[in-house]
Amino acid sequence: MRKPAPILLLTRPEAASRRFAEAARARFGAAVVPLIAPLIEITFADTRPDLAGIRGLVFTSENGVAAYLRLEQGRILPAWCVGPRTAEAARAGGLRAHAAGGDVAALAEMLAREGVTGPLLHSHGAHRAGDLEGRLAAAGIALRSHPAYAQEARAPSAEALAALAGQTPVIAPVFSPRSARLFRAAFPAPDAPLRLVALSPAVAEALGPGPVRVAARPDAGAMLDALAEELVAGSTA
Repeated sequence: MRKPAPILLLTRPEAASRRFAEAARARFGAAVVPLIAPLIEITFADTRPDLAGIRGLVFTSENGVAAYLRLEQGRILPAWCVGPRTAEAARAGGLRAHAAGGDVAALAEMLAREGVTGPLLHSHGAHRAGDLEGRLAAAGIALRSHPAYAQEARAPSAEALAALAGQTPVIAPVFSPRSARLFRAAFPAPDAPLRLVALSPAVAEALGPGPVRVAARPDAGAMLDALAEELVAGSTA
């Protein structure tokens, strides 16, 4: 009997999960069955940041970009972004955006290397990964923090719980340390054969003990590559 296609369990916020599901379908067709079951919901703040004296913007997520743009802030300031996708979102909103290599360390290195002078405004979520402020302070660059959105935890859906209680293999891509901790709390003892794919070593560490495949780079393309490797490994298991 032919094995059922593995369930691709997507627990990122709704929009990001749908985008990854579309990319997975485009690449793998029916080889995976996406199940969108967010464990995080994004809620935006209505407080405008203080832009007095600010010389540039810093974004470590697309949600940070969206939060800044929805308040109808000016588009004149240059923006430095954690990676290409965040930079794309900033450019689509009319900002002059520069992209780093995909993580906070690469972003801090780019800002220091290019001799950027602060203060800069960082539009970010209530939960942050990586010490960007500390890294920039060490380089002599002042960073003003603006908590622009919250990442509210959501209870696991009935469909996700059923998937993890079943026998069909489940592959779960995990994109942040907080998502990793929420995943483990939501599904502490899954019965289904579970394979985890982490965006970075920090995400893998947050997932805790057990086998985890880590993407070669902290971006969606590398996560799809890692997913392809998991599909091959699963087909030969």
